[in-house]
Amino acid sequence: MKHSFPRHRIATALVALPLAIFCTAALLRAGRIAAAAAQPLAPVVTISNYSFQPTTLTVAKGATVTWVNKDGDVHTIKSSGGSEAFGSAALDSGDRFTFTFLHAGTYHYICSVHPYMHGMIVVR
Repeated sequence: MKHSFPRHRIATALVALPLAIFCTAALLRAGRIAAAAAQPLAPVVTISNYSFQPTTLTVAKGATVTWVNKDGDVHTIKSSGGSEAFGSAALDSGDRFTFTFLHAGTYHYICSVHPYMHGMIVVR
């Protein structure tokens, strides 16, 4: 026994299939965007105008903090208090330094080139 489909059902299927593919792709893309938005941004301290911005940064234990030198002068990061010592080499303009804080506490740091530059990381 031979089955035949009415032409209007074939036309409907030909329209519905691309629409279903488009909607599925849009939902998958929206899910990826929502997942990316749910991830917290990596903590960054900017070195600009001979200061650390923000001056105080609070992060969770295990967070990796990145310092970015946006000044035209060389700067360093050197811990001056806290249970973990950390320090960078000289950072030229555009250079980065990262450190992962494994223990809760308050960490004070300075620029050893410009000791009037102070900052603090609070780890909870």
